[in-house]
Amino acid sequence: MPISDRSRSVFICLCCLLGSGGLFSSALALDATPPVTSAQPVIAGSFPNVAEAFRLGMNQYNNGDKGSALKALEYAATHGHAMAEWKLGRMYAEGDGVAANKLKAFEHFSKICNDYADEAPDSPNARFVANAFVSLATLYLEGVPNTSIAPNPQRAREVFAYAATWFGDPDAQYSLGRLTLEGVGGVQDARQALRWFNLSAEKGHMQSQAMLGRMLFSGEGGMLQRARGLMWLQIARNAAKSESDGWIITLHDDAFNVAADTDRLAALSYIEQYKRVKR
Repeated sequence: MPISDRSRSVFICLCCLLGSGGLFSSALALDATPPVTSAQPVIAGSFPNVAEAFRLGMNQYNNGDKGSALKALEYAATHGHAMAEWKLGRMYAEGDGVAANKLKAFEHFSKICNDYADEAPDSPNARFVANAFVSLATLYLEGVPNTSIAPNPQRAREVFAYAATWFGDPDAQYSLGRLTLEGVGGVQDARQALRWFNLSAEKGHMQSQAMLGRMLFSGEGGMLQRARGLMWLQIARNAAKSESDGWIITLHDDAFNVAADTDRLAALSYIEQYKRVKR
């Protein structure tokens, strides 16, 4: 769902305000070496060209030599390689091979958001750019301790909104749904939150599936569909694996225990239909 050029410009400016340049629910999916989509010029120095520096850095990273990887990725990022910039942001945000430094992470993600906000949503690099927006929004939401970057829920919500609308990113849609449901950083609107959770749930986002299921089962947001809500809760429950997913299991069990037998049977039918569509 594209938004206007004027709106995109607003978000670009937001990303530039605090530097040149969290939470990563799709971290594992993004760890593979991103595609290099165009030839890179040869640049004098330690590496033959930018693409080779990035390739070498990712190989070193995947082989556990993160010190050498950092040097190669910094070289590539300095010479304009967006995915190297993104990977450095991830490393600094998580303390992965380097000392954790959320300010540096903020700067790396900000630069990507500033330089690549108009990346086509269907381009090979779009998911990495979208993740940079999600990561930046998370840092805005939490703030960066001992820096001038204080928690700013309103800006976080705006940046999540950009990634949710322009890129259709499911993580952004989930986070935006939570903020909208809770009225953080803007107006509270359960109906709109339901919409964001639905968009994300249809893309397989487990947390969104759980929230959508809860809201449909209870009627929160103005749409009472108990059987369909139980369906989404069951799908999310089946995907839940880690201890951090305990809240999803609780939501499912609480609903299942009070559901009528007719709702339980209808939910099973919906799940079978869902599986057939997704095959």
